[in-house]
Amino acid sequence: MEQLELFFTNLSSFLWGWPMIILLFGTHIYMTIRLKFPQLQILKAIKLSFIKDNNSKGDVSQFGALMTALAATIGIGNIIGVGTAVSLGGPGAVLWCWLTGVLGIATKYSEGLLAVKYREKTENGKMLGGPMYAIEKGLRMKWLAVLFCVFTIFASFGIGNGVQSKAIADCLYTTYNVPHITSGIVLVALVVLVIFFGVKSIAKVCGRLVPFMAAFYIIGCIVILIMNWNFLDETILLIAKSAFTPQAAGGGFVGGTVMMAARFGIARGLFSNESGLGSAPIIAAAAQTRNSVRQALVSSTGTFWDTVVVCALTGLVIVSSVVAYPDIDASKTALLTQAAFSKLPFFGDIIINFGIITFAFSTILGWSYYGEKAIEYLGGKKLIIYYRLTWVVIVFIGAVINLNLVWNISDTMNALMAIPNLLSVIFLSGVIVKETRKYLWSNKLDEYDPECKLLK
Repeated sequence: MEQLELFFTNLSSFLWGWPMIILLFGTHIYMTIRLKFPQLQILKAIKLSFIKDNNSKGDVSQFGALMTALAATIGIGNIIGVGTAVSLGGPGAVLWCWLTGVLGIATKYSEGLLAVKYREKTENGKMLGGPMYAIEKGLRMKWLAVLFCVFTIFASFGIGNGVQSKAIADCLYTTYNVPHITSGIVLVALVVLVIFFGVKSIAKVCGRLVPFMAAFYIIGCIVILIMNWNFLDETILLIAKSAFTPQAAGGGFVGGTVMMAARFGIARGLFSNESGLGSAPIIAAAAQTRNSVRQALVSSTGTFWDTVVVCALTGLVIVSSVVAYPDIDASKTALLTQAAFSKLPFFGDIIINFGIITFAFSTILGWSYYGEKAIEYLGGKKLIIYYRLTWVVIVFIGAVINLNLVWNISDTMNALMAIPNLLSVIFLSGVIVKETRKYLWSNKLDEYDPECKLLK
């Protein structure tokens, strides 16, 4: 296990070097400029996410697709992941994580557009789409689409499963002394009840769970920031300075390099918001939408809520609490966010524990769908049952194995999965611009694409 952990630690460090950071961040910047700053359309996009397109092709509503995507993205990356980034990369990692989210809105928009543009309809009327279909049909590179699906399957077992079940089991053991094996068994039972009923069941559960859990967590963050109000100026200055200055951070933090801050901030940002990863487009392809641009806008709001709001609040809470309370040890990677919330009397532990459990559980549900579609692309529907059975086994195994190993495997698979997806976004950017010009820049968002309209 030690040798395996060392291998993935080294591989993760290699993959998340400057080339990957340049590819990911560069794609975000490139698409932001080519699409004339789609971040400015975020209010319109949020409004669209609540509008149903019942006369359009698709398996779930735009809201249902968004909630499923958010269920997969608003996970422990927002809680433990941000804490890990701050501990390993210093407070400057918060700014890099936030910038990844702001600029990543353009990439998430692009992914969502391609997912609808190149989606297919099965014989039983279900929608199939995502980067693998854009790569195959748009780039005509079947081999790269296959590689993307392979990496997606492995990533789903890490980022979407093992990391999440381990977080829940650790939380229940630390707080309520529940044995990890017991947590694993209960989790398996709950997951089985949902995922074996398909995407509509997943979307229904996520649509009810995600808004409630996110609001509950955000309120807790705001209360803590009010408590730390006198330290917010110092906190913001420390985050900004540490993001670009290789010096000792001070205030309870271990000083690090700009590279460390950027690496862990961007890596955890991708882990959290998944912009550029290629996961969210898989569910976006199933949405009922009248044209590709409408769903692209709705998809982009996922990154806004996940990183620009939730991760930013978490980062501010962590850094301001370390500054305000000298007894918080910034080196405790897995417990940093919990330590910050413990300063909130009475409700702090309840909020953080509820957040970890619900965020992680919803992520397990959302990512199970991503993995299913990847396995279906590779071998057809006959393999889905075997994937689901493997999925519930990993849920149990993830609850009892070493967390550091799972994190390193997840970071590795995230990078491998992101590369083919980012290449498809870059090389198909002309298609993305053409669709955007046709519907968004020409103020024709309400028009139907013939490929998206239901025949009556």
